[in-house]
Amino acid sequence: MNNDAGQRLMARRFRGFLPVVVDVETGGFNCARDALLQVAAVMIELDDSGRLVRGPTHSYHVKPFAGANIEAAALQVNKIDPWHPLRPAIDEREALQRIFKEVRAGMQRAACKRAILVGHNSWFDLSFVNAAIARSGVKRSPFHPFSSFDTATLAGAALGQTVLAKAATIAGLGWDNASAHSATYDAERTAELFCSICNELAGSFQWAENRARELGWHEGIGEAPAAAADRDLDP
Repeated sequence: MNNDAGQRLMARRFRGFLPVVVDVETGGFNCARDALLQVAAVMIELDDSGRLVRGPTHSYHVKPFAGANIEAAALQVNKIDPWHPLRPAIDEREALQRIFKEVRAGMQRAACKRAILVGHNSWFDLSFVNAAIARSGVKRSPFHPFSSFDTATLAGAALGQTVLAKAATIAGLGWDNASAHSATYDAERTAELFCSICNELAGSFQWAENRARELGWHEGIGEAPAAAADRDLDP
């Protein structure tokens, strides 16, 4: 597949949005109060056959913000020692800026107008990203502020499983319990799960594109007429 064709397909596939898988490890469940400790972003790309594949991973340990709460129970799960002298942690703002730089480069390559966060229980990851953006004063985020793709929902519908480990196993992707609850590992398995489900839906997507053209939408479903539903998604 040539580069121009790949760009057009990625832009059409998700209505101009570039899916980027994000996973966070935190000091609790409250995004306003609890520390962001690790964030990983995995790019989604197209291979030469037009199938979605996992791209590069960008992962950073994050310093807790001033006054952040960290629950002991959370550290027992993610096994992070926030105060370890050898932990290569950076400030929230720097971590976000590094990830956003890569996301914007991916958007440009794919000719997409915006990124959309993909996550397993994506509301959780998006809430922590948005809270970190607000705290650190980052002015422009490439991500849609409230829409996301949730692989727990996708896996529940496609595979009958909502737990990431079980969904990945059913999909034939494998699962390593010893590596789980690292933002990097969880994001990469989530990316593979997202790609697997979307690739299985290739026939459905092709049918939808053909139907959109029958309705007179220019260039298929990527250029549908303005409608209330579209305006709700576009900030």
